Amino acid sequence: MIIVMKSGAAKKDKDEVLKRIKELGYKPHVIHGETRDVIGAIGDERGKAVLQALESLHGVENVVPILQPYKLASKEVKKESSLVKISDDVVIGGKQVIIMAGPCAVESEQQILDSAIAVKKAGAHVLRGGAFKPRTSPYSFQGLEEGGLKLLAKARELTGMPFVTEVIDPETADLVAEYADILQIGARNSQNFALLKKVGQLRKPVLLKRGMAMTIQEFLMSAEYVMSEGNQSVILCERGIRTFETATRNTLDLSAIPVLKEKTHLPIVIDPSHGTGNHRYVAPMCFAAVAAGADGLIVEVHPDPEHASSDGPQSLKPAKFDVMMAKLKLFAEAGDRTL
Repeated sequence: MIIVMKSGAAKKDKDEVLKRIKELGYKPHVIHGETRDVIGAIGDERGKAVLQALESLHGVENVVPILQPYKLASKEVKKESSLVKISDDVVIGGKQVIIMAGPCAVESEQQILDSAIAVKKAGAHVLRGGAFKPRTSPYSFQGLEEGGLKLLAKARELTGMPFVTEVIDPETADLVAEYADILQIGARNSQNFALLKKVGQLRKPVLLKRGMAMTIQEFLMSAEYVMSEGNQSVILCERGIRTFETATRNTLDLSAIPVLKEKTHLPIVIDPSHGTGNHRYVAPMCFAAVAAGADGLIVEVHPDPEHASSDGPQSLKPAKFDVMMAKLKLFAEAGDRTL
């Protein structure tokens, strides 16, 4: 259920609603809107009739049942699009299309600093790079771990760009959160519910990738796990799903953009690098994603992809990324957006 407060409702009225929700055994979540606040009451749905009685409280406009299983992520709770603030200069979900770029994995100080300088010069807003790398093979490069986080922090200090990096388990989540500006949940962990709850408690923006065989509803239910712990700063990321097609690494589901825009207030970012697995296809998919209304892109860029420790074939060289960014501005402008 959601309790819709009247426009201009006093703080004491909201506090009373929060108190009553807790007394009834539900967990309240306040969502601030442009003109009024709504309060989600999350818990056992069998108590809907009891919650309906809150409509009589002062300052309450009405009490509305949420039909979707994903309560806090649903547009039933919040009609306007959510803005996720990363830094003073970077906000995801607004008119500006936010570009996250960098190598799949942090390999060395020179590599990550060169990458950061190159993508910053081309117009990227956020640096990406993996310090902890969950890989399909146990023999593949697993990342530099905390050493990689320190190098990402050094790149942030040098360029002023915030960075996004992956969290792979609850045990190392606090460590990653000490360094990172955005916590990424990878496709393989998109239904690791213990991890989703943990990052929900950390109050850092979360970039949640769609699982390889995950439906849109399952995707939003994973977001709900994060949000139910109190963290409303969730960014959805479509990175391709597994189908019968073998011409690309995955099948990039660009139709997810309008579908998610219809169902949720959360911003949506597209990952064409993992979505296609081939650097030749990355730019066209970036153009298409922005044209379809994506709020951001996360693109793999490496100064020497031929010798990359992971995902070299899908990584753009800095020069090609620069060319792509110049063309991308035209697609953004056509959609009344900016880069």
